[in-house]
Amino acid sequence: MTEIQIRKGEPVDRALKRLKTRLEMDGILEEVRRLRAHETPKERTKRKARAAAKRGKIRYRFTMPKAPGTPETAPVSAA
Repeated sequence: MTEIQIRKGEPVDRALKRLKTRLEMDGILEEVRRLRAHETPKERTKRKARAAAKRGKIRYRFTMPKAPGTPETAPVSAA
């Protein structure tokens, strides 16, 4: 179960914002929204495809091969 500790002298609205952020990061709010209404098989397929695309994009971003001897930023040639 997700929980946060309220710091001494912290306003309640700030603690609620931290809780909401934590719930969003854990994916709990998305799951609640999804379970609130019936999901058709087509919607399920679309949701899973979007999630797979997001995972693939992140995976590609962090595993992109770098060419050996290539500087981090290539100079732009004036043509």
